[in-house]
Amino acid sequence: MEDQKQRVYDALNKMGIKYEVVEHEPVHTMEDMDRLGLPEKGTLCKNLFLRDSKGKRHFLITADEKTKVDLKTLGRQLGAGNLSFASEERLEKYLGVKQGSVTPFALMNDTEHAVEFFIDKNLSRCKSMGIHPLENTATVFISFKDLDKFLWNLDVDVVKIKL
Repeated sequence: MEDQKQRVYDALNKMGIKYEVVEHEPVHTMEDMDRLGLPEKGTLCKNLFLRDSKGKRHFLITADEKTKVDLKTLGRQLGAGNLSFASEERLEKYLGVKQGSVTPFALMNDTEHAVEFFIDKNLSRCKSMGIHPLENTATVFISFKDLDKFLWNLDVDVVKIKL
C-alpha cells in the first residue's frame, strides 16, 4: 500500500508549503496525543467526521482540541438538524482514512466533494496547527494560512465557524 503520509508531504512540497512533522506512536484519542507532549509546537486539533440524521450530508469539523463541540448546537448552526458521528465505513468511503486518522488532509481523497468542511475560526489566529497526515503515526504542524492554501488547491471550501 502506498505510504499515505508521503502523499501529503509530496503535495505540501509541490505547493511550497512549510510544515514540520513529528513522528510518534499510533494515537487514537486526544488523550493519547496529550501524552506525547507535542502542544509546545502548536495547537493540537481534533477532527470530527459527522453526518446528518438522513446520512445525506457529511461534515468534517476541525477545532482546537480543548474546544467543546455541542453536536445539537452545531447541527442547528449548519442547518443540518441532528448530527452524529459517521460510521467507520463512511469514513473510509468518503475520506479514505481509518478512525483515529481523521484530518483535513483527507479531503484530498474526497474527489466528489461530498464532505463539507468547517473549521473553528479561532484556529485562524494560532501560530501553528497540529493535524495528522492521513495516518495517526505522525503530526504535521502547519499554519492556518498554509492549510487554507492546500485545501484551496483541492477546490475545497474552507468555512470558518464559531464553535
